[in-house]
Amino acid sequence: MKKVLFVATITGHIKSFHIPYLKWFKEQGYEVHVASSGDEEIPYCDKHFNLNFARFPIKLQNIKVYKELKNIIEENKYEIIHCHTPVGGVITRLAARNARKKYNTKVIYTAHGFHFYKGAPAINWMIYYPIEKYLARYTDCLITINQEDYERAKRKIKKAKSIKYVHGVGFNVERLNIVPEENYKERMNCNKGDIIFCYVAEINKNKNQEMIVKCIKKIKNDYPNIKVLLAGKDSSNGKFGELVGQEGLEDDILLLGNREDIGELLSITDIYLASSLREGLPVNIMEAMYKKLPIIAMDNRGHRALIENGKSGIIIKNEEMMEEKIIELIDDEKQRAYLGTNAYQDVQQFKIDNVIKEMVQIYEGVNQIWMKERLGYCMSLDTWIQVVQKH
Repeated sequence: MKKVLFVATITGHIKSFHIPYLKWFKEQGYEVHVASSGDEEIPYCDKHFNLNFARFPIKLQNIKVYKELKNIIEENKYEIIHCHTPVGGVITRLAARNARKKYNTKVIYTAHGFHFYKGAPAINWMIYYPIEKYLARYTDCLITINQEDYERAKRKIKKAKSIKYVHGVGFNVERLNIVPEENYKERMNCNKGDIIFCYVAEINKNKNQEMIVKCIKKIKNDYPNIKVLLAGKDSSNGKFGELVGQEGLEDDILLLGNREDIGELLSITDIYLASSLREGLPVNIMEAMYKKLPIIAMDNRGHRALIENGKSGIIIKNEEMMEEKIIELIDDEKQRAYLGTNAYQDVQQFKIDNVIKEMVQIYEGVNQIWMKERLGYCMSLDTWIQVVQKH
């Protein structure tokens, strides 16, 4: 039986973004394996290898992970390996070097936002760019998920056999079309006349939720009916919750933790906030756009790739601009409706069904190359099909 391996640093990444592709491979008759850190159950996965990846590449435990992953790859002789996340991409491509030569394994790496980009710190260019440039020689297909990364890869990472652009990881509209129960707003501790803000993201330094706290603190007296719903894992070890309490905003900024009811949350939201400093191509923004929400988002390449400033959202550069635009949108319902309508129209191309079609074309192309090379022929497609049918 043909085998495929998906690799990511954490299991949550696979479950959040790649289940449709695991399902597709199962439907094509593949045995589907996943290597990631975490013992959660993964749909459509035949075998899960729980490897203790460290998120920072230069960690001793990643040497052990490299050896374990290399053995897994050697034992299973995969047709295709698709790796994700920076550390997962580095370790997998190094571990699969021998398999590419020995078993003709094809290695795909999806860059969910390069760490080297225009305006990135010099240290990023000194570390991440040389690593990616070196690893390109062990990459059969490099997939980028925003236009800026795609153009940069074509200019600077030329040793990858193929470079493709897909419209992100896609977003699933099914969970967004759920209508909330009549008392849902009250269950979220929001009142009928409240102006509700929302941000769905892990609470950490990059997502920069502290900026939202500072803005709400400044305008709360003038707009007492504000409620902010923050959905996502708190990775601050409780420090963010302490900050909210210290500012006296525990009744105004509600920390909801990880949620499955994102569609319902967005349905009761008036304005969406996105304060992150760096993004690849954020699904949370796509989902807010699909729900026709006006968005105020920090200026970064992931947000710029989705939002046309002033048309389908508002791009801001600092805390002062966020405060100004929050007040502006609270007071201007027509502008909120204008931004939300345009956002909905612009995000249609990023739906999961469209992205699956793009990915399937890539997988089918890689699979055809694998079969041709495995047969040891160089022939026209028609002749190749005839040979396959005979086998």
